[in-house]
Amino acid sequence: MKFSELNLNPFLLKAINRLGLTTLTPIQEKVLPVSLNDLDNNDIIAQAPTGTGKTIAFGLPILNKLTDEDFIQALVLAPTRELANQIKDDLGDYAYYLSDVNVCALYGGEDYEKQFRSLKKHPKIIVATPGRLLDHIRRSSIDLSHVTTLVIDEADEMLDMGFRDDLNNILSSVSCHHQTLLFFATISKGIEEIANSYLNNPKRFQVEGKNEAAKTIKQFYIKCEPDDKIEIISRIIDINEYRLVMIFCNTKLEVDYVTSNLMQRGFLVEGLHGDMKQMQRDNVMNRFRNGNINILVASDVAARGIDIDDVDCVINYSVPTDEENYVHRIGRTGRANKAGLAILLVTKGETYRMKQVVNYSKSKIDLMAVPPLEEVLKARAKRLISKALDTIPPRREELIIEQAIEETIKNEVDGYDLIAGLITLKLQENINQSISSEENHSSTESRIFISVGKKDNYKSSTLVKLIVNISDINRDDISRVDVHDSFSFFTIPSKLLNKVLTSFNEVTTDGKRKVIVEEAKDKGKKTSSKAKEVSKYDYAHHGKKDRSESKSKKKKK
Repeated sequence: MKFSELNLNPFLLKAINRLGLTTLTPIQEKVLPVSLNDLDNNDIIAQAPTGTGKTIAFGLPILNKLTDEDFIQALVLAPTRELANQIKDDLGDYAYYLSDVNVCALYGGEDYEKQFRSLKKHPKIIVATPGRLLDHIRRSSIDLSHVTTLVIDEADEMLDMGFRDDLNNILSSVSCHHQTLLFFATISKGIEEIANSYLNNPKRFQVEGKNEAAKTIKQFYIKCEPDDKIEIISRIIDINEYRLVMIFCNTKLEVDYVTSNLMQRGFLVEGLHGDMKQMQRDNVMNRFRNGNINILVASDVAARGIDIDDVDCVINYSVPTDEENYVHRIGRTGRANKAGLAILLVTKGETYRMKQVVNYSKSKIDLMAVPPLEEVLKARAKRLISKALDTIPPRREELIIEQAIEETIKNEVDGYDLIAGLITLKLQENINQSISSEENHSSTESRIFISVGKKDNYKSSTLVKLIVNISDINRDDISRVDVHDSFSFFTIPSKLLNKVLTSFNEVTTDGKRKVIVEEAKDKGKKTSSKAKEVSKYDYAHHGKKDRSESKSKKKKK
């Protein structure tokens, strides 16, 4: 069925076309014709898997029947702030061509004053988490007496998270004359109790295969040892051009372990778990959505309500302890009929749990071999050459290639040495450019001093993570990180100087010692020509020099 066949406001249809949507999903096809044409506003119960387009199923009818009156006409409840924000943004997209449609999101972790100001702007739609909405009800800062539509999205998740009493209190606070729409993925006794208590003769809709993984997702498993999982994940990501990857773990400790290890290997990765402060979680999610990081490591609890399209691959670091979590995890990829990929890492001790997952999800999970190291090296070399040649003017590129080929023929070496020669030439050229332009950095870059170091358990990767989290700048903006015992230095673009300095005003280490951050003195200090030559030789021929090795050599002398 097409959206154009529905009884929709022309401006809503125009917005849907703008989003590139034409055909309804199964749950939309069942709910929308009834909801849009039902003059009696019958209550609705809809069961459908996660990621099947439920927001459109309840969002379009809400927007279609809004009036010009300036009071709250629709209330949408969501289990997490991430989902609440996502629903708010989606409703804004659908209402793109409508005038005077103000959608307000209310959730914990955000300043009350900001929410009070939003409520004074007369929103017609409220999207809220149960706890924060109840706070506003108790403060009498919100009026729900004119609500004509109440939606409970992911109702099963809400009950699992212990919101049953909150739901009861909210449902009894909303006006008696309203339509209730209940959406969930998994039926339970609690869902039926809510339906029996608060819904009036509801119409029921169900999309079959609630436990089934989407047919668009290719599923694989890899047999491995526990200590090999990080290496396998690194290889999988290295040989593929994934835009967004989600890695799921069973515990917070696993999230921290996987995140730190991938970070040390140079990947753009952040972790997400329940112990993080809400501001940190928001920053991580924004960076992931915007592509500033392309790998998100998450626990099942922290990932509840996350709704992001275009995730290329989902990797299960551990087999989930709850079979249903597997379906929810891999449901983050293969959305909107797009192709998705899910990979499950399975140790010998996890084989039984994997069989339970297969039976529950009705999935066909094929065995995948560990990507060979040769493939990984080829992929890395290909990317490095591509990046290197992209930065060289066309004529210069030809000369470098010709020079590499001449050296290869003259010395009778194979193709791999040709690649190595080309890379080395490019590295040497980059080093020369870097050293010659070092003096120019001071005008566009700022060297920063920060009063934490190795004694505070910081190393380069964790210090960068601290700066990114506190200052909300991109990881790519931070360079030349030097960590000493009690302090460290790093470099940022000068335009970000005030932002970074201001953001650290109230930061302390373990709540005790204030962290001092200031622009470093002697930032114009130059490297001697001899040091430059040594640095150039070591980097071009041997890679990054090991400092501990250098120290031991000095001692022997």
